[in-house]
Amino acid sequence: MNQDQNQLDHNDHFLSLALQWLNLRLQQLAGKEITQTEVDKTYWAMETVANQEPYPALIYISRRFGLSSFEQGLLLLCASIELDPAIAGLCGKAQQEPTLCYPTFSLATSLLKQSTWNTFSPTSPLFYWHLLEINPKAHQPFITSPLRADQQIVNYIRGLYYLDQQLETFVMPIDSPNGSLPVSQQGVVDEIVGHLKHSSQGYYPIIQLLGTDGSSKQLIASHAANCLGFPLYRLPSELLPAQIVELDTFLRRWNRENQLRPMMLYLDTQAQESSTPTMSTALLDRFLSGYRGLLFLDTREPYSEIQKTTMTFDISKPTVSEQEMAWRERLGNSALKETPCLLATQFNFNLPTIQRNAKLALVEPVTEQIDLHNRLWNLCLTNSRPRFNNLAQRIETKATWNDLVLPDEEITLLQQIRDQVRQRTQVYEKWGFQERMNRGMGISAMFAGESGTGKTMAAEVIANSLGLNLYRIDLSGVVDKYIGETEKNLRRLFDAAEGGGAILFFDEADALFGKRSQVKDSHDRYANIEINYLLQRIESYKGLAILATNFKSSLDSAFLRRLRFIINFPFPGKSQRKQMWQNAFPEQTPTESLDFERLGRFNLTGGSIHNIALNAAFLAAQAGTPVTMSLVLSAVKTEFRKLERPINESDFR
Repeated sequence: MNQDQNQLDHNDHFLSLALQWLNLRLQQLAGKEITQTEVDKTYWAMETVANQEPYPALIYISRRFGLSSFEQGLLLLCASIELDPAIAGLCGKAQQEPTLCYPTFSLATSLLKQSTWNTFSPTSPLFYWHLLEINPKAHQPFITSPLRADQQIVNYIRGLYYLDQQLETFVMPIDSPNGSLPVSQQGVVDEIVGHLKHSSQGYYPIIQLLGTDGSSKQLIASHAANCLGFPLYRLPSELLPAQIVELDTFLRRWNRENQLRPMMLYLDTQAQESSTPTMSTALLDRFLSGYRGLLFLDTREPYSEIQKTTMTFDISKPTVSEQEMAWRERLGNSALKETPCLLATQFNFNLPTIQRNAKLALVEPVTEQIDLHNRLWNLCLTNSRPRFNNLAQRIETKATWNDLVLPDEEITLLQQIRDQVRQRTQVYEKWGFQERMNRGMGISAMFAGESGTGKTMAAEVIANSLGLNLYRIDLSGVVDKYIGETEKNLRRLFDAAEGGGAILFFDEADALFGKRSQVKDSHDRYANIEINYLLQRIESYKGLAILATNFKSSLDSAFLRRLRFIINFPFPGKSQRKQMWQNAFPEQTPTESLDFERLGRFNLTGGSIHNIALNAAFLAAQAGTPVTMSLVLSAVKTEFRKLERPINESDFR
């Protein structure tokens, strides 16, 4: 029903006639001299208006819920108490008892024709749909117990069309969309709308929207609902009432509301994994089995327990080219020509995120395009920081290429990794490699070498040069002793990182990516399943994943074959160690007569050299002197003892 002034006027006209007729009938029962001709005249005037479209709200309710003429009259009688103050007193007079100033079954049978006891059964429309409530008082017969119309139904009869207040605490309206969708997502909307338009009313399939990007799924659902002309409401599954009785009440009220004012519901189950699985699944099953109407089910993977017809759609973010176009549309000529391409290449955002970031970046006036580019990049970095919970820690990247001391061949390989991250769109999208590949479009690299040879610093350098976030994976938070939990943690990890172009750094990866063992018991079987899942997931990850290990030989050979880069970090030679010593002290640190040639003779890794330089600086600060050779040698001795290496006193004289 469309709410407009003509409809409201028509509804008010009907109600005035209906209340006038009811008033006359009650006066008749009360003994007042009212001619039957006057009553019949008013009744037929009411019936004439009732049969004119658009139908009055009371008539619409009767038709939607299949009410008999007696049930329709009873609903009018119970609602009239809220519509006309004089009705209450007339009810008492009509029942020959002033205290019975409310509708009762006894009054209804005297007032209306074709009464039946079936009206008061729990399965009758009036009580099944909670249109009426009966409130028996102590020691009072059922026939004289008060009857009351539900407040939402009374408001609807008045012509006030809004969502039931008891449902508003659970659902949230989704605004109608502005603008158009990318072609890839609009195609999904067209397919959904086409299917629903050809579905029989009351037998709509459940639309399952699959994937991890809730914003894109919600946007597609809102466009589909808008095309069909229905309001859309979102219900997080964790808000479903936990008690069966409360859930059934909620379902009936929602289905009742849906009968009166067709709507679409967007049931979001994404947070269900973090809730109690058994209870959530049971509640969800009961809800879906009892739900009537149009429903979008937001779920990561197909929900197979539904006993109804379903349609499934895989929803993903816009393609890289569509994201680039979206950036260009929202930035206009304000940004550098290459800015939209760079943003689309490095960050995998949905349409709402692109719109939000572009709007925030353009809040302040644009003085120079390079300033806008940097502003956008920093906004994207901040907004794309994934929620890893306790699975990873962000590393503040400060190291540059000048800080990295490695042979030229290894430096070249590291620069190739950086360049491949930058040129992914050019090669995959524009040069057509994506059409020939269904996996392995991410970039994976293995950094192998002893502890302290620069593996972590190399990861920092790459992240810093690309301007991307770097996260070190906490293996203690990922690996779980319970079967299947490790895979869940890894899935959350990769899904969270996917959208922001984050670089994942698996330190001591041999603990997680070890060789698959011969299956001797169930523990071996599930350990191998974890490794297999990792092999597949790291291949499908679209960003850069770096694995560092001190024991390359302990890694699974099948895993090594799937890596695009394997870079060995050798123990530094004398000339490299000398260069590391020269870079070890910041320019602000006061030093005096340091012999870098001599220091380079100590067989130490870059990590140990950094520790020694730091300890020597603290010794100098305590002594109130510059960093001297004697202080550095003292710190070298301390490092040797820590590493349990023999100390030759002649080397320290």
